[in-house]
Amino acid sequence: MPKPQKHVFVCSQQRPPGHPRGSCAHKGGAEVLQTFWAELQKRNCFDRVAVTYSGCLGPCDQGINVVVYPEAVMYSNVSKEDVAEIFDSHLLGTTPVQRLLAPEVVW
Repeated sequence: MPKPQKHVFVCSQQRPPGHPRGSCAHKGGAEVLQTFWAELQKRNCFDRVAVTYSGCLGPCDQGINVVVYPEAVMYSNVSKEDVAEIFDSHLLGTTPVQRLLAPEVVW
């Protein structure tokens, strides 16, 4: 397996219903993760991008959270509709999607 240029981590943290911090899983994290994997397959860029599910990335109240390395860019409130734009602009390009960037106070 070639070393990917970018590595995406999608929060899949699951907490009990009603937990005060909430969780990305309850906001649709699995659906966003599945959409990232589908885009990865559709674009056949396994040699450039890796996608992995993760536990809590921190700002649960702003989930669904996604982090892209090596740049250490955190996205918040990501929906499945945002995934193609993240691929086009950031993962296959070099420009993070500004409207989805996590606030500096949390990252």
